[in-house]
This record gives sequence, structure tokens and C-alpha cells, in this order.
Amino acid sequence: MHIEKRKEKNKIKYYLSHSYREGSKVHKFRKYLGQDLTLAKIKERRIIAEKLILEEIHKYNIINDPLRFKLSEEEIRWINEIESKIPFKINHLLEKDWRLFSEIFVYNTNAIEGSKLNQEEVKNILEKDKWPDKSKEDIAEAYGVDEAIAYIRKTREHVSINLIKEIHKIIFKNSKPFAGKLRKKGEEVVVMDNRSNIVHEGAPQLRICHLINELVEWYEKNKSKYPGLVLGAVVHNQFENIHPFRDGNGRVGRILLNNILIKHDLPPINIDFKNRYEYYASLKSYEINKNLKPTIELFLKEYMELKEKILKTKKEKWKLIH
Repeated sequence: MHIEKRKEKNKIKYYLSHSYREGSKVHKFRKYLGQDLTLAKIKERRIIAEKLILEEIHKYNIINDPLRFKLSEEEIRWINEIESKIPFKINHLLEKDWRLFSEIFVYNTNAIEGSKLNQEEVKNILEKDKWPDKSKEDIAEAYGVDEAIAYIRKTREHVSINLIKEIHKIIFKNSKPFAGKLRKKGEEVVVMDNRSNIVHEGAPQLRICHLINELVEWYEKNKSKYPGLVLGAVVHNQFENIHPFRDGNGRVGRILLNNILIKHDLPPINIDFKNRYEYYASLKSYEINKNLKPTIELFLKEYMELKEKILKTKKEKWKLIH
């Protein structure tokens, strides 16, 4: 890192500058220190600026590497064993099961992001086209998520920028003017939970396309090497790190996760609203340490709970009929 001086009229402006190489590309970080500074002030402000630059480089490295360490054979065996414990198979799901899954998923994935619709209202919207006296945006996004589930069941595509934009467009076409559009220049994001804790920061806007392309390349290289749960977890978690849209990244990421799972003959998964803090913690564990274990363990827990939800709903419907 070095100090840069720029003379503007009768003033001298000071910057701390550092170059960071990423393959053949060089990124330059620069922090403004002030103008007409004494040596003591430059030294004092340099300490703060160095910290800010190192944090930014650290974020670049975290986001840039989808899976820092290759999984060992023992870890892959453990995940294969987890997959064998999934309590139902995708080919056992009938069309009515998919309908039920979509209702469960729509309620929970939107509730995580602040939707005020309850489970019964979501059911009435999707089954009867009956609208409650609630936010029109929430209602539009209930339809959108449901349509996105139907879309990934039909598409043959696994992961691409176009697929990601299409999923976002489907979900938010009737609620957000930027549906299907990546963040524009100057749009940077910090994600916080409802306890005002920072969950993670999105990638710098200028790097979005580069990072998604790297993720696609990683997936194509490893889609026959790793179990479906690993592929889904890495793509989902890395997508959330990149955070390519102004809003709606959580829902798109969870749809993308399910697209990967069903492309590898695994059943879809629902992240339950009541498990959201465990979900946030698993994202943080991956972001900081590239630790997939909390994510994989959460997936198994969610599969177990999803089976119970489906069975419970089926029993309740059977009682109503009889």
C-alpha cells in the first residue's frame, strides 16, 4: 500500500492506494485520507484506511472462491449418507404433492423476506384465486414464486446468468420495476436481519457478472464430481454472497437451490420461516469459513420437517373428505 498525492489548484489531496490482482485482472483500491494533511494526520488516517482496504480485499476473496477447499472422500461419503437419509424421493412426488410443496414453499420463502400473508391466505390465493385484504405486492409475489417453481420443473438449464434473471423476472414481474435486472452502477447492498445484525454484504456491483460466470464455471466443472446437496448448497450460498439484485436475492437463491436439487434427482427443499435464524447462521458460516456442514445439516432437518408437513396436510384433507 502506498500514499498517492494529487494536486488540485492550491490543495494537495492524499489517498491510500493498493492494487489487487485477480487472475489477469487488476483491481485498484483507493481510500481518500484528506487534503493538506500533516505527516501525523496522514499516519493516523492511514491506519484506518488500511483496515478498510484489507476488509474489502477479504470480502473479494470470500466471494471469489465458491469452495475454498476441495471436499475429502470422507466428507463426500458423509454427504452421500445424508442424501440417503432424505425421507422421500423426488419420483414419489405426485402432482398434488408438488402443489402442496409449492404452497408451503411460497408461504415460508416470502415470510422470511417480510411478507405478511399467512399460510391459509397463501393457500386461498393459489388454489382459489381469493385475495385477502393485504399488500398487493405480497399477493403478486405469492403468484410469482409459485410460477417460478413451475418454471424450474420444466427448464433443462442448471445455472446461468440468463436463468437467474429469468427467475427474478418471473417472481417480481408484477411487484418490482427492476424485475429481471441486475444491480446498476452505484447500487451496493448490505443485508441485515430483523434484529439489525449484518448477515452479509453483496459483491461490488461491477463484479456481479464476473462472479456469476465464475460460479457457473465452477458448477459445470464439478456437477458430476460432488453430490447434489453440495452443488445446491454452494450455488445457493455463493449466490447469496454475490447478491446480484437490488432486492429479491433470497427468494431467487432458494429457487435456484431447488433447481439444482431437482436436476440431480433430489426432492425440493423448503426453508421454514421458524428456522430462519439457523438459516442465516449457515450462510454466515459459509461466507466466513466456507463451512458447508451447517447448511447440509439444515437441509436434512428441513427435509424431515417437510415430510411431516406433507403427511399432516394429507391426513387433514382425508378427514375433510370422509
